[in-house]
Amino acid sequence: MPRDYVRRSKPKSTSKGKSNSRPARGGSRSRAPQRRVPWLAIILILMLAGALGYLISIIKGAADHRSPEPPPAVTHTQAPPKPVNPIDQKPVEKWRYIEQLENKEVVVNVPEAEESTRPYLMQCGSFRSSAQAERLKAKIAFQGLVAQVRHKSGSSWHRVILGPYDSKRLAEQHKHKLIKAKAVSDCAIWFWEG
Repeated sequence: MPRDYVRRSKPKSTSKGKSNSRPARGGSRSRAPQRRVPWLAIILILMLAGALGYLISIIKGAADHRSPEPPPAVTHTQAPPKPVNPIDQKPVEKWRYIEQLENKEVVVNVPEAEESTRPYLMQCGSFRSSAQAERLKAKIAFQGLVAQVRHKSGSSWHRVILGPYDSKRLAEQHKHKLIKAKAVSDCAIWFWEG
């Protein structure tokens, strides 16, 4: 059977012969507990205030008792020369490389770049459909370069190539130009195949 805990009555006293002079709950109110005085905090604050006052009185007293000193009399006699302290002098550098390098000429032998006998080609794409290859060829043409679409018989791939280039350096320059313009993501440079 379900119980109603909200509206239940107060429990009855189980002790049968004893009458309690105080009600169990809520009858008379007991006194609130007395607050304790924080003696430790009060003592610390008083000590801190006393120390601060003592410090201020010392500083004030030192300023009041200072007597002005008369300025020293100016005499025109020569003072004896002071001994020279080696720490105060500027050190002498023992290295002379700065002066030596100013007048020195360095000769570097740079080997000549080897000229390739074969021309280079740059492949920027390979597609199965010729429409995609022609689209890439048009993007390259907008950058001012001429591209070709090659299709080998017996193969289903359409290659987009640029070239022939006499030097690999020129091919690299065109590759960086296309990548910078975001016309292609990457290109491969090989020897020309005929």
